[in-house]
Amino acid sequence: MDPVLIGEILSVIMFFGIIGVLMLGYPVAFSLAGTSLFFGLIAWMFGVFDPSNLSSLASRYLGTMVNDVLVAVPLFVFMGVMLERSKIAEQLLITMGRLFGELRGGLGMSVVVVGALLAASTGIVGATVVTMGLLSLPAMMRAGYDPKLASGVICASGTLGQIIPPSTVLIFMGDMLSGINAQVQMAKGNFAPTPVSVGDLFAGAFIPGLLLVLMYMLWVMFKAISDPESCPALVISAEEKKALGRDVLVALVPPLLLIIAVLGSILGGIATPTESASVGAVGAMVLAVLRRRMTYSILRQVMYTTAEITSMIFVIILGASVFSLVFRMMGGDALVEDFLHSLPGGVMGAVIFVMLLMFVLGFILDTFEIIFIVLPITAPILLGMDVSPVWLGVMVGVNLQTSFLTPPFGFSLFYLRGVAPREVSTGQIYRGVIPFVALQMLALIVLYIFPELATWLPSIIFG
Repeated sequence: MDPVLIGEILSVIMFFGIIGVLMLGYPVAFSLAGTSLFFGLIAWMFGVFDPSNLSSLASRYLGTMVNDVLVAVPLFVFMGVMLERSKIAEQLLITMGRLFGELRGGLGMSVVVVGALLAASTGIVGATVVTMGLLSLPAMMRAGYDPKLASGVICASGTLGQIIPPSTVLIFMGDMLSGINAQVQMAKGNFAPTPVSVGDLFAGAFIPGLLLVLMYMLWVMFKAISDPESCPALVISAEEKKALGRDVLVALVPPLLLIIAVLGSILGGIATPTESASVGAVGAMVLAVLRRRMTYSILRQVMYTTAEITSMIFVIILGASVFSLVFRMMGGDALVEDFLHSLPGGVMGAVIFVMLLMFVLGFILDTFEIIFIVLPITAPILLGMDVSPVWLGVMVGVNLQTSFLTPPFGFSLFYLRGVAPREVSTGQIYRGVIPFVALQMLALIVLYIFPELATWLPSIIFG
């Protein structure tokens, strides 16, 4: 049999084999690396893989460890965990609920607004969903909200941290797309390509993120008009109304100033994402001190959690490097390139297929697994077809939000199920997210039709 064909067959089997291993529940990083090495051994026995290629992994790992851009990841994680553990996010949620609660559907809209604010300050989906689930869901149930609507709003709003900057997913995608775009452009003879930065991706995701927030709020307003009983107004006492102005000032202004300082410095070209992340981390500690929430115990918990989350992400990167290397050396990249070029519709047909593939994988894999498996394989081909790297990154970011909401492995569903009252069933949580998944798909279609939503702001800010 033709060695090229053997390599391509093994690469396809390896791709689906890794997905199967991940579905069995084995650790992601070790599943990626272990399965890839196993298939690499089989390919070596057939003479279609040279084990000496693995020696290049050392330089890849070193490059990851000394990458200045990725230093922003633990800093943004620290910022988010500090705001969550110091109860600043909790106070914000309670206050915004009182502010909007007297309107029909107001409590649901306040959850969307707080979800957007927490996304811009924490970017941690799990912490956001758990916090809103513990505080807002019981309040919404007491107010008489439909459990499906309440669950859907909380789960969907919690995933906004995936697309609204500063997002760790956008940081990794920005770094990946920057390197891939440079390689693709040099291969095409352009030795001075326009650089793609994390700041470009942050700016590109800003308007689509706000679009999603608007769509969620419009859906709650639609439910308030078409089915008033599903989202009644909240009863607020006279004492709570009296203290509302002061509470809004104390709870909203400091986090808002921190968000403006972090995102404004990036979008304004004043600081790099790494520099602004350090500002955010220090600013979160300052807010905790001012709120008298900073203790040695809290600081220790925040540091441990930050190290745990960061280590998990970077170990996945190391495992994904083994997968992409073995997959490419066995000829899988050539197979994928031929397949995408043969699809009807040309460039747009290839983009639609990749988006559909990522959407389907979102049912069984999480965000980081998908971007570290699929993006290194497909992005070089799509960028070689002159697809905008910023637009592609934002499209992927919006698409991958659904991986947190789609069963059976939607992590937002698990987070909310873990803290939801017993009267809210798992079926109600699952059914509640369906309209919001549809809204995310609608946003993806709008972004597909109007790519300027992602490319206009970066072109204005960064030229």
